[in-house]
Amino acid sequence: MKNYKRADTHIWAGRTSEDQLYLHEKVTFLDLENDELIENQNTAFAILGYACDEGVRRNSGRVGAALAPDAIRKMMASLSNHLDKSVQIVDIGNIICNKNDLEYTQSYTSNKIAQILKYKYFTIVLGGGHDLAYAHYNGIKEYLPNSSIGIINLDAHFDLRKIESNGNSGTPFYQISKENDRFKYLCLGIQEESNNQELFKTAHQLGVKYIKSTDFNIQNRNYIFTVLDNFIDQVDNVYLTIDMDGFSSAFAPGVSAPSPFGFSIDIALAVIEQICKSGKLVSSDIVELNPEYDLDNCTARLAARLAYYIMKFISSE
Repeated sequence: MKNYKRADTHIWAGRTSEDQLYLHEKVTFLDLENDELIENQNTAFAILGYACDEGVRRNSGRVGAALAPDAIRKMMASLSNHLDKSVQIVDIGNIICNKNDLEYTQSYTSNKIAQILKYKYFTIVLGGGHDLAYAHYNGIKEYLPNSSIGIINLDAHFDLRKIESNGNSGTPFYQISKENDRFKYLCLGIQEESNNQELFKTAHQLGVKYIKSTDFNIQNRNYIFTVLDNFIDQVDNVYLTIDMDGFSSAFAPGVSAPSPFGFSIDIALAVIEQICKSGKLVSSDIVELNPEYDLDNCTARLAARLAYYIMKFISSE
């Protein structure tokens, strides 16, 4: 079985107009295995799905995140379009995990992300489990082998678990740290209740910067921006990963590990905008949405709007 499935064009549906008033009218499609990528001269976004929750299963989580990429697309489709007409959005389909082979799926994903970035598309990957981060980082690294890459993670969890047998959704940043001399990692929204003492110890040993969820709020905006800007200044490029379980379950109930003590939308959006304005963001992903536990597509709608705002912030630079 193949690890790639081209985009389902029927997902992108909604009201129609004669002037691309809705996002679905702006989206074009590309078969990543058969169509030729052409280097872009203008701002262009590639939407790639990572339909894999094998890492979540290995991490004893609630599976269902493999359904998330298409759930997010459906919620993106009907959004009003305020992007410039020169901006391109291309849906290039889903990567799927066959026979529980997470390692091959991650390798395949890395290669495809590097391929997409090479042709000057800003890539937004829709997960899937957070094991995507290991693949995504390696794809960026393949594209930018001589640059320092700073990871900014909006998340309740460090995901720095040591590997016992195989990697999973809780190990990606530990894996990255062990394979790279330059490990720059900032995690925003960390919850003490969701990370044991060993994980905090590992974070300190690896020099990880973090802000706890109790401090990650709009009232602390100036402090958060100082930490954020100092981190960005230390790296050549930034990879942004957004774990939906970092948000309060009031906003994001449809995740594998919901928490009422998560962060709010206002501070997350402010941070995302600041990262986009830095000019160093090269690729991003949104992970851990679990449609099986969503309520009225609430979490999928939030993920869709985060993806839209990333495109808006990037294209306005």
